[in-house]
Amino acid sequence: MSKAITISDLNKMKQAGEKIACLTSYDACFAKLQEKAGVDVLLVGDSLGMVLHGQETTVSVTMSDMIYHTRLVSQNCTRPLVMSDMPFMSYGSPAQALGNASRLIAEAGAKMVKLEGGAMFADTISLLSDHGIAVCAHLGLTPQSVHKIGGYFVQGRDEESAKQLTDDALLLEKAGAECLLLECVPATVAADITAEINIPVIGIGAGLDCDAQVLVAHDMLGMSAYQPKFSRNFLQETDSIESAFRNYVTAVKSQVFPDAAHIF
Repeated sequence: MSKAITISDLNKMKQAGEKIACLTSYDACFAKLQEKAGVDVLLVGDSLGMVLHGQETTVSVTMSDMIYHTRLVSQNCTRPLVMSDMPFMSYGSPAQALGNASRLIAEAGAKMVKLEGGAMFADTISLLSDHGIAVCAHLGLTPQSVHKIGGYFVQGRDEESAKQLTDDALLLEKAGAECLLLECVPATVAADITAEINIPVIGIGAGLDCDAQVLVAHDMLGMSAYQPKFSRNFLQETDSIESAFRNYVTAVKSQVFPDAAHIF
């Protein structure tokens, strides 16, 4: 049995220049196939609200949903690091975040939690870190804020917003974030941030230079109604879901994905 991947391993992979392959996972079946395919990190994303529940956004996902699906994944794989999303309004205050993050770790088996937002969540991340909870910060396009920002748009296109992303990344790293996810930002901006901070950077629509790549599993299998520009249908290229997962891992590790067609 392969050794379980830890946060320390992810840091070593960043330092060694070894790319990290991540995918979303919501159930036992996919978790087992993804583990066999060599996926390093399984993200139990609140994207389940869209791909499993059929909702238009992620905001209806509850803590009960996240605990249930995280448990399904964590109990059915041993090697990948399991990360779980903090759902909408589950971290409105640092104290609320601590209680809910504790549940994802203790009850559901997550090894890391992810929350969306910039500088305003520095104190929250610091509190979680002080209590031994690993946090992945999420910058760029933050789907839980879709109603406020008015849609799913690329972030950081101008100099001012790109600087804000960099400043937030540095601040959240200092606050104790163990990892950073950048969603839908220009590849050049993501490359600069990845080079500037010491923690691993996971990209989704953020270019090839990020330390890791993540896709929604249903998108990269061509099962979603809408195929984002940054995704690619890996099932179209093979005859099984496991092979599609394996080919995705190979493409990430060998740095052929994402290519120019899948970045901003």
